[in-house]
Order: sequence, then structure tokens, then C-alpha cells
Amino acid sequence: MARRMFGQIGRLKKEKIEEYKTLHAAVWPDVLKTITECNLENYSIFIKGDLVFSYFEYTGTDYEADMEKMAADETTQKWWGYTKPCFEKYDADSEAAFYEDMESIFYYK
Repeated sequence: MARRMFGQIGRLKKEKIEEYKTLHAAVWPDVLKTITECNLENYSIFIKGDLVFSYFEYTGTDYEADMEKMAADETTQKWWGYTKPCFEKYDADSEAAFYEDMESIFYYK
């Protein structure tokens, strides 16, 4: 099992920053359970102004299948119903709805 690291960046709507912080101060237990079941570890979210950076490590063997499993989870869908409206498009030329994957260029263990 290989560990893959992911970084993502997004931009929050200025009027939704506090709401987003409040949601993440009390993440629903079933959302956390799904994150674990989908083989994500060391999941962190950082904020500076309206920019949000997230980092997580994937420890499973089929990332696409695990992300489909997460997206199909009813509780996660409800959670996203609250969190996704907090975002605006980070890049106007992008197809991404609310965040962009970042390229990893350096890692030191």
C-alpha cells in the first residue's frame, strides 16, 4: 500500500468564511467515519483570508473507487450541501467547482 499525498486549494466567499470555520469546528462524526473508511489520513485544512489549503494522505489501493464511495455516502452529500456553497471558483478557467488539486514538487521525510 503506497501513501499518496494531496494538497488542494480553494477560495471561500468572504461572507461564508466564518460559517466554514464553524462547520469544521464540529465536523459530523459520520463524515469523519467515511473519511477514514475511504483511506484518508492526516487530513488538515488551513485558512488565510479567503484562501483554504487542505492536505491529506491516501493509504488505500484504489483512490478513484474510494472517492466514488465517499461521494455516494448520504451523510457526506448532506455535509457537502453545507460546505460547498461556502466556496467560489478558485480559477475562472477551471472546471473545478470549489477547489483545485495542487502539484507536489517537494517532500522530505
